[in-house]
Amino acid sequence: MRRKRWKKEIDRALLEAIFMSEAEWKQLRFIMDNSVEPILENKQRLLLSEAKYMFLLREAKHRKISVLRY
Repeated sequence: MRRKRWKKEIDRALLEAIFMSEAEWKQLRFIMDNSVEPILENKQRLLLSEAKYMFLLREAKHRKISVLRY
């Protein structure tokens, strides 16, 4: 029983991280799309946030986590 509760908590934390990472990625993408002259540092931050978001999505898929279940 304890293991199931622990897994659910980890899954919820993963979903929360996915939502936060998605919001950060979309915000950076919006800023970059509307910038006249994007800075190299911002491009790197955008690529890093996108990679983080994609990694978290792959991890959720691997763990078979769905937003609809929570």
